[in-house]
Amino acid sequence: MVDLSELETKVINVLWRRGPSTVDDITRALPGRKKLKDSTVRTILGRMEKKGFVAHDAEGRTNVYRAVLEPQRVAMSGIRDILDRFLGGSVEALLVGIVNDELVDQQELDALVKKVRADARKEKK
Repeated sequence: MVDLSELETKVINVLWRRGPSTVDDITRALPGRKKLKDSTVRTILGRMEKKGFVAHDAEGRTNVYRAVLEPQRVAMSGIRDILDRFLGGSVEALLVGIVNDELVDQQELDALVKKVRADARKEKK
């Protein structure tokens, strides 16, 4: 599902952060030194709409764009893609890599183990 270019990722991050926004709002909120033209942002939004990442509502003559998907859903799709493309679908390989590269500290790891165990107990009930 995740098929966002770098610029599309910046646009959807603006929508997640700001909520529903016009093209002008998005253009002004985009990070970076180079300001994009509104027509460029409109083109990007059109592509993202076709891909199912954003939708728009007409308010008079102005379109107001909103993200359709939640950040976590998009992130999880990206993680699944990484698992399949680089790790043979192995969640274990991903988690071991995260721990080995110290992307998570022991306290965070302990909290995650506790949460997973609690969630597993809930599912058994």
